[in-house]
Amino acid sequence: MKGIKSSIACIGIALAAFTACNSAQTENSLTVSGLDPAAFDTTINQKPVKLYTLKNASGMEVCITNFGGRVVSLVVHDKNGKSTDVVLGYDNIAQYADTVNSPSDFGSAVGRYANRINKGKLTVNGKEIQLPTNNFGHCLHGGPSGWMYQVYDASQPNDSTLLLNITSPDGDNGFPGTVKATTTYKLLANNTLDITFEATTDKETVVNMTNHSYFNLNGDPSREGMNMVLYVNADNYTPADSTYMTTGEIKPVEGTPMDFRKPHAISETIGDTTFNQIKYASGYDHNWCLNTYKDGKGDDTAVAASLYSPETGILLEMFTNEPGVQVYTGNFQGTGVSCKHGIKYPKHVSVCLESQKYPDSPNKKGWPSPYLKPGEKYYSHVAYKFSIK
Repeated sequence: MKGIKSSIACIGIALAAFTACNSAQTENSLTVSGLDPAAFDTTINQKPVKLYTLKNASGMEVCITNFGGRVVSLVVHDKNGKSTDVVLGYDNIAQYADTVNSPSDFGSAVGRYANRINKGKLTVNGKEIQLPTNNFGHCLHGGPSGWMYQVYDASQPNDSTLLLNITSPDGDNGFPGTVKATTTYKLLANNTLDITFEATTDKETVVNMTNHSYFNLNGDPSREGMNMVLYVNADNYTPADSTYMTTGEIKPVEGTPMDFRKPHAISETIGDTTFNQIKYASGYDHNWCLNTYKDGKGDDTAVAASLYSPETGILLEMFTNEPGVQVYTGNFQGTGVSCKHGIKYPKHVSVCLESQKYPDSPNKKGWPSPYLKPGEKYYSHVAYKFSIK
């Protein structure tokens, strides 16, 4: 974290300079979502940062910054044909880079290890490794300077594809091995944001990447969004303790508020604090064991989860080859920080659907393995398809 703060301090003058220039931008330079690309044009850690825009013929638009590989906005049409931005975020790079006043994982390409590792401890090749702890005594999302706070090298071969590359050195946040990773964003003709994560290593290590977009399909992130209807194709989930750490158990959803096999509004069960899992998390922040993953292989042609807004008619369907999905209901929102377009997001405003290996899988025997060895290739796929129901 100290290194990140120093880097941010060094770019303060540059950020102030380009902010002054932003006022000269005209409306014609804005994206469909209302973002000013100039507000993302800077240098961090001697690397250029920009806002990249993906478009398709049906009018869908996705804006991504190579700082943390973050999806900044995602615009689809609602049932009335209105362009609607359905993800949370900031409208300038200064806030994304400020880990003190506006810390967030909004829209990020998370690495090297998404979610939590218990007490920051893992064993690789028989050697116990201590990682930095940055969340309730655990290592979360790759540590305090994980990839969401790093600059990816970007290339955009066409209007619908963005390639983001990062090299994570041996010892980065304590993780062994030099890892070279690529995140590929593709906007497909059928209104799908298709994301692939690939990685190689020169030493055995663990890799577990994901996208951390916060979805609000209602079109109004100024108010809570638990009227959204959730479906999770899972018979089981992994319980967590009061520090959000998985206990090692796998339990059935049957007869509990964790059962979303029949779609229903999240508001119907999120307030059930008689159920300890909801009480501990102040909502949902749990991993579901997907039925689409069997015998060590995930079927990314079957719907793993979905989210629907009865207000806008927007339906999001998620597909992945991963064994799990972390559903997070914005329980830590409501901080009072002004975000995109000056909106202060309330608690429970959004839902994250994060494809992943189960949390703390390096320390849980028998769970899908996150280990990657030299000569192997890590491959993870998630797709978010949008339509009108």
